[in-house]
Amino acid sequence: MKEINAETVVEKLANNEKVNIIDVREDFEIEAGKIPQAKHIPLGEIEERTDELDKNEHYYMVCRSGARSANASAVLEEKGFNVTNMTGGMLAWTGEIE
Repeated sequence: MKEINAETVVEKLANNEKVNIIDVREDFEIEAGKIPQAKHIPLGEIEERTDELDKNEHYYMVCRSGARSANASAVLEEKGFNVTNMTGGMLAWTGEIE
């Protein structure tokens, strides 16, 4: 599984790179704030919502600490998606949140 740290994702956004982020946290966790560009798909819904994703795109997976996003990454990789897990999750995030 490919991994990236939060600092590198912050840099990519600062450099205006195209970054597709999927936040797999639960609704109540999102209420505390999320990365502005992130699409929210809770981990429990990831398999049933793959039709919302494009296999030609690359996705960065995010959760609170990096564990659930690793699980989501494994599920999506198995289905043929190009994904990278953000290690440390939102606990390591220093960028903007909404």
